[in-house]
Amino acid sequence: MEKFVIEPLKGFGDIPFGMALDDAVKKLGNPNFYEELSDMEETGNRSIYYEYEEIDTNIYFEGITKSVVACFETENEEAILYGTKVFELSRAEVIVLMQDNGFKQLEEEDEDGEHRVSFEDAMIDFFFDGDKMTAVSWGVLVDDQGNII
Repeated sequence: MEKFVIEPLKGFGDIPFGMALDDAVKKLGNPNFYEELSDMEETGNRSIYYEYEEIDTNIYFEGITKSVVACFETENEEAILYGTKVFELSRAEVIVLMQDNGFKQLEEEDEDGEHRVSFEDAMIDFFFDGDKMTAVSWGVLVDDQGNII
């Protein structure tokens, strides 16, 4: 991956949402770990998780007929969001940054010892342990054919 740029509703660096699993692997190489998370017989959904330790990033692939990039989760402290190293921001600074970039649907919740700051209209979550950001997760919705909804 060339740059660690978080682009809500678009992707991460040079890996866009909707990229086929095989194409993502061509760019990033094989993951350190992977797992199929959903049982198609029970849920009708297919979700595959790829973990890339060297870039502190996980990728989730969705779709039954075609598996595509649907979600990222990163702990990479070099990650950039709107020109700023996102892991250096406080909760208040993240909220201002997202609102300044047009996102308004804010939710905050304490869950399992973490504080989550979410912007539903950007489909992005920021996780904090105290004042320190620990992870960012963002994605899109994907249908069974691998199309972004």
